[in-house]
Amino acid sequence: MPEAVARRRRRPAGRINLFLWLGATLLAAFAVLAVLGERVAPYDPTTQDLFAMLEGPTAAHLFGTDNVGRDILSRIIVGTRFTLSIALASMFFAGIGGIALGSIAGYFGGVTDRVVTGIIDLLLTVPNIVLAIAIAAAAGSSATGLTIAITASFIPPLARLVRGRVIELREEDFIAAAITVGMGHTRILLRHILPNAATVIIIELSLNAGQAVLIGSALGFLGLGVQPPAPEWGTMLGASREYLTVAPHLVIAPGIAISLLVLAFNAFGDGLRDVFDPASRN
Repeated sequence: MPEAVARRRRRPAGRINLFLWLGATLLAAFAVLAVLGERVAPYDPTTQDLFAMLEGPTAAHLFGTDNVGRDILSRIIVGTRFTLSIALASMFFAGIGGIALGSIAGYFGGVTDRVVTGIIDLLLTVPNIVLAIAIAAAAGSSATGLTIAITASFIPPLARLVRGRVIELREEDFIAAAITVGMGHTRILLRHILPNAATVIIIELSLNAGQAVLIGSALGFLGLGVQPPAPEWGTMLGASREYLTVAPHLVIAPGIAISLLVLAFNAFGDGLRDVFDPASRN
């Protein structure tokens, strides 16, 4: 029996490392492309070649060309910077907003908790994508507007998660001891509660980043994201839908890029969750 238990415990460890390393490797590759961009792209992503319009994959253009002869591979490489930076910036600001609201509501309770929770619950009744579309339409079609829309759509669920974790930690003995010795509320939150909630927050942000990529791409597809000629992946999908039957490679290339980036975030988040939350292991 002990040997069987040991085998069951060893098997998830390899699987966890596989997810974590797969996600980390893919994210590192995308980060390199985002930083280097034009340096590694074979062509200028905005240069048009009207004699090579809608060409399929060839040795000269591995992913083919678009409707004005621009190299799709180069646009995918350079567009990594837009898609990745928007997703990361959105999660950063959503993390700040969600942590602030959830911490205040969970720690102080009472009327403050009821007011903040009521607002959060109201926003949670609206699907993420619908809320993001409404905000993006109001904020304007740009990278800034897209970041604001994605950020606002992820603050409510994160705030609710943080609130629940803070309520759990607030009842711990070490928090009661800190209050007894006269430690201030801000110091308790920053030095004792939030560090103990950091693991849950980081895992949630990692998993939500993949959803942020999908929402950002959907908004770009609808024309509410980064505007052409910037090679953002969602915008590329939206511009390619008219040519789906005659040049399907226009849709396939950015679609694969989006799928790989979402896979990278999800695998990384799953790996982190299994490493830091043993109870989630099967």
